[in-house]
Amino acid sequence: MKLSIEHETYYRFTLPAHHSTQYLRLTPRPDACQSVLSWHVSTPGTMSPWIDGFNNIVHTSVQSGTHDEVPVVVRGVVDTADTNGILPADDGLPPDMFLRETHFTAADGGIVDFGESYRERMLDEGGVATLHAMMWGLHETVAYHPGYTDAESTAAEALEHGHGVCQDHAHLFIACCRVLGVPARYVSGYLLSDGGGNGSVASHAWAEAFVTGLGWVSFDTSNGISATDHYVRLAVAFDYAGASPIRGVRKGGGIEEMTVRVHVTEDQ
Repeated sequence: MKLSIEHETYYRFTLPAHHSTQYLRLTPRPDACQSVLSWHVSTPGTMSPWIDGFNNIVHTSVQSGTHDEVPVVVRGVVDTADTNGILPADDGLPPDMFLRETHFTAADGGIVDFGESYRERMLDEGGVATLHAMMWGLHETVAYHPGYTDAESTAAEALEHGHGVCQDHAHLFIACCRVLGVPARYVSGYLLSDGGGNGSVASHAWAEAFVTGLGWVSFDTSNGISATDHYVRLAVAFDYAGASPIRGVRKGGGIEEMTVRVHVTEDQ
């Protein structure tokens, strides 16, 4: 499937900023489930491309001089394939590195109890069936509901409140996987939505767990499915902090206001 993507982000400041640096993980990975047909990232200032430790494509954008906004505009077309949510095991990243706990995925008592409740099932039914069941358990336990959490919320906080968004669902699934000793990682990207279900915003996040004999298997807890050819992968990491499409710092600027427009359509 060919997907056309338009992604515009505007940071506007109440006071002049004197220096802005943005780290942009906004270019799709060259993976088995997708190939980039055309792609362009534009923003004022100087952009320098590099590859981070997770093999993500990153641009560092530096804008000097006085400015009161930072626009970031993405246009592109990606050809996607449905791999039943499975990607090869050998992508250059040792799976065991994704057993590492992070601030966003730290397991408190509630997460430990939730994860441990699936341990016996893991022994009886195997990894894939159990992980799908755990995904559905989280889907039913933590409702998709914007406004209860923000970009700094942790998995433990989302489970405690019983509400969250795709970022929280991904962190929760990862945290529960790590309780069971299953390597899991965070994925940021885009989703072609049919207008129904949860997590239907075009900019999206989900998780992948490593299953011996299969490879990396995707789990979108917000929608209760594995990734299909409706998904485009931008970046993978331990959590949101390493895979966020845009992160930055600036000098000056006062109060910041951000507006985002993301549009994903099937390219005929």
